[in-house]
Amino acid sequence: MQTDAILKGLRVIEASAFVAAPLGGMTLAQLGAEVIRVDPIAGGLDYKRWPVSKNNTSLFWCGLNKSKKSVAIDLASAEGRELVTALITAPGPDAGLLLTNFPPRGFLDYEALKKRRADLIQLTISGDRQGGSAVDYTVNPRLGIPFLTGGGGDTEVWNHVLPAWDLVTGNMAVIGILAAERLRRQTGEGQHIQLALEDAALAVMGHLGFIAEAQLGTARQRINNDLFGAFGRDFKTADGERIMIVGLTLKQWHALCQATGLQQSIAELEKKLDINLDDEGNRFRTREEIAAMLSPWVNARSLAQVTQAFEKTGVCWSKYQTVQQLVTSDPACSTANPLFSDVEQKDVGNWLVPGLPLCFSGVERAPAKPAPQLGEHTEQVLSELLGLGSAELGRLFDKGLIGAPSAKSASLVG
Repeated sequence: MQTDAILKGLRVIEASAFVAAPLGGMTLAQLGAEVIRVDPIAGGLDYKRWPVSKNNTSLFWCGLNKSKKSVAIDLASAEGRELVTALITAPGPDAGLLLTNFPPRGFLDYEALKKRRADLIQLTISGDRQGGSAVDYTVNPRLGIPFLTGGGGDTEVWNHVLPAWDLVTGNMAVIGILAAERLRRQTGEGQHIQLALEDAALAVMGHLGFIAEAQLGTARQRINNDLFGAFGRDFKTADGERIMIVGLTLKQWHALCQATGLQQSIAELEKKLDINLDDEGNRFRTREEIAAMLSPWVNARSLAQVTQAFEKTGVCWSKYQTVQQLVTSDPACSTANPLFSDVEQKDVGNWLVPGLPLCFSGVERAPAKPAPQLGEHTEQVLSELLGLGSAELGRLFDKGLIGAPSAKSASLVG
């Protein structure tokens, strides 16, 4: 048994764009659910999202839609919307699941869909809890994150390139879908789950103590590349490489002191300042003094020498490298890591594709699968789920109500 069989039989219809909802759908698909993404015939809002290949194929879209089925329908037409409604409410004990980040109105209105299938489970992702538009680049400024990142003065702002709240929200969507599906198995009842990107971000800010810290009157200061609340800082080696060293836990701190031979110097610093550096908060308070001791040690050694010393004692550290260096020289980002497979992606070529990061002790890891072509499964899905025959499918194609790669090829040949 492989991981992509864990949710085998579960069917989810996905109407989405960009990160959170597509990520949630892809995770469910990699666990074995049949996830059917429905898009307009020309592609959704994210169909050409950067980064793109030389032929303008979106690597972003391919990356977030692996293992799914793709159906292309004219969503602007009443007949096209009826097809989507029929897919969402199609019968089956493991069906009737909708994941979307589009407003729950029109053909995605929960109450209207519920009339067609009473046990429908719909999870709707929104920007804010009022249903307004929001993305990481607008949520972060409201949370104060750009005033905590990097360095500089109090008025400078630094945006973060990683869409952290999208990623949190996408994975919470998976939890929400599976929790609601479990409850439906127990009670037979469906429900509408609403998940706001902003609320997911606010929750994490609360979990990590940012909100409580501010309530207590503390304004956290920018600390450049230092680790907040313990010791951690970037240093440069003798051969010009930059590394990050962390002494967060007591074990990490002792390993660092042992590897660098600074035990005596650290003991003298503790005596001088009357402070116990086994306490992580004290390590943060005296980070400048610690760094002043550590810098000469790192600066005098090559990366190879630092690596040898740190690996011997188990120091927590890492080399800074570019994404290009990660891809070309890091074994963790290669097929040496069972997370990755070499996959042939249509219109992109052969590329390194990650599968599911979860490792189950009793379940074999499934190899990664490519993303579908837009509309690749239109005929199959409409035939299997709605019972449409070849004549009806032909009519829908002729009217421009559905699309598929095969139909495009046929029209070019004709």
